[in-house]
Amino acid sequence: MSSLNLERDAKLAKVAKEEGWLVAGDTRGRCSDEGDAPMTSIRDPWRAMRAMRGALGVGFYAVLDRHDIALAEALVGTGGARVLQIRLKPAGAAEITQVAVAAREVCDRHGALLVINDRVDIALTVGADGVHLGQTDLPLAEARAIAGDRLAYGISTHNLEQVARAVADQPAYIAYGPVFATTTKENPDPVQGLSALRTAVEAAGEVPVVAIGGIRPDRAAEVFATGVRAICAIGAVNNGPDVAAAARAMHNSYAQLHSGSR
Repeated sequence: MSSLNLERDAKLAKVAKEEGWLVAGDTRGRCSDEGDAPMTSIRDPWRAMRAMRGALGVGFYAVLDRHDIALAEALVGTGGARVLQIRLKPAGAAEITQVAVAAREVCDRHGALLVINDRVDIALTVGADGVHLGQTDLPLAEARAIAGDRLAYGISTHNLEQVARAVADQPAYIAYGPVFATTTKENPDPVQGLSALRTAVEAAGEVPVVAIGGIRPDRAAEVFATGVRAICAIGAVNNGPDVAAAARAMHNSYAQLHSGSR
């Protein structure tokens, strides 16, 4: 087991304990490229999914949408995000890999999980924790055929029919939206609104829902009230005057809503 993997495992375990989602006897079970033995003799096929669902429980899902490692630091460092997705449009594989390698180091330092948008191959290359798939990307069944249970899988959905199909595939989470009008995408899907979001959460059952699309910190409370596990906001956080403060505002809205149930 490499020293980097050991350090990452220790930091993730510490964060898990602090956030209250560490399962007794859990382990990342990661092997090094040199073929070292895993941390446990019993392989846990649900490890990646459980780790991702636990990390979503702090309320904010961050996205790095540009080649800016200082932004990654602000999101998962002082911003406190426990999931960071690399989503560089329309960058090529070389640039995405370069950014992802640097982001992996940032996530390791802060005990966050790394997700790659679209590219299963890059996710495996850089040692990411998950991959996020859109409706026009590689189907989840094919992604699983390539990566197996080494990755956690997220799926974008934009209507209830897509939610039903995605949930049947048992992903780690689904993203649903856009909840409000968004300028992040050139050709966004139709706005869904809070009522449809609440219905999507109910339809998803035990699969966590991440709300996406046009969400600002001042509207986070009403979005969390629908039952979503986390909010993903790009423009309102990454383009704001204080990235870390905006990220923490998302966390705080989630914590305030759930403070009475913990």
